[in-house]
Amino acid sequence: MDKYSRGQPPVVYQPDPAGGHGLGYGQQPGRFGMAPSGAPLGGFGQQPMGFGMTPIGVPPGLEYLTQIDQILIHQKVELLEAIIGFERNNKYDIKNTMGQKIYTANEETDCCTRNCIGSLRCFDMKIKDTMDREVIRLIRPLRCIGCCCPCCLQEMEVQSPPGTTIGFVKQDWHPCLPKFSIQGADGQTVMKLVGPCFTCSCCCGDVNFELRGKDGEESIGRISKQWSGLVKEFFTDAENFGIQFPMDLDVKMKAVLLGTCFLIDFMFFERN
Repeated sequence: MDKYSRGQPPVVYQPDPAGGHGLGYGQQPGRFGMAPSGAPLGGFGQQPMGFGMTPIGVPPGLEYLTQIDQILIHQKVELLEAIIGFERNNKYDIKNTMGQKIYTANEETDCCTRNCIGSLRCFDMKIKDTMDREVIRLIRPLRCIGCCCPCCLQEMEVQSPPGTTIGFVKQDWHPCLPKFSIQGADGQTVMKLVGPCFTCSCCCGDVNFELRGKDGEESIGRISKQWSGLVKEFFTDAENFGIQFPMDLDVKMKAVLLGTCFLIDFMFFERN
C-alpha cells in the first residue's frame, strides 16, 4: 500500500442539481456523504475563509487553495449545443467537496475556431473567483494530437495573476499512454501525470489519471473524469472531474493541476 492510498481521503462526486449526495472513489452508498450544494462560500459577494489574508508567495485569489486537497469541476450543459451540435464556449463551476462554488472558468474563443477546429482549438480560459476577479488565466496554443507528431504535442501555460506565468503542462510522447509533465515557471518538471490506454467512459465508470512525483514512481494524487450518467454522457460533452493532490503542495502547482484538468477535458472528452 503506497503513500497515496494510506494518507489521502477520496475525491468525492459532484452533488446532484437537487443537492443530493455523491460517492467517493470506491465508496458504497451510505458510507460517504456530502453537504447540499448551495451558494458560493461565505454568502453572496464573499470569499471562503482565508481569502482575506494573502500568505507570502501565494498569488492573489489563490489563498483558499492552500487549505484544500481536493477540487471538483462541473461543466455546465449548453442546451443549444446539446440539441443542434453548435459548439459554444465551455463554462465550468469549480467547487470544494461540500459542493460550494469557489471559482468559475470560461473559455474565450470565436465561433469559427470552435466549430471548425473542434477539440484541437487554441483558447484562453479565464478563471474568476466569487467576486468576479480573474485570478488564473490558461493559454492553450494550437498543437497536434496523437502519437504521430511527437515534435508538436499539446501544452498549456498557466498564469496567476494574469500575465505572470506560474507553470506549464506539456504532453510527453508515448505510443499508447497519455502522459504529461507538470512544470514550474522555470520549465523544470515537478510532477508527472499518467492516464489509461483507453480514456472512454464506456462501462459506466470513471477514467483516472494518476499523479506521480517527479521521478514518476510514487503516486501522490489523481485527476478523475467522473461518470455523469447515461443521458449526459451520450448526448452532451459536459463533464464532471475530480482533482486530488497533497494538502502541502505548492499552491501554484495546484493551480497548474487545475489547468491540466481542462487540457485533459479538451483532449480526450470534448466531442467535435
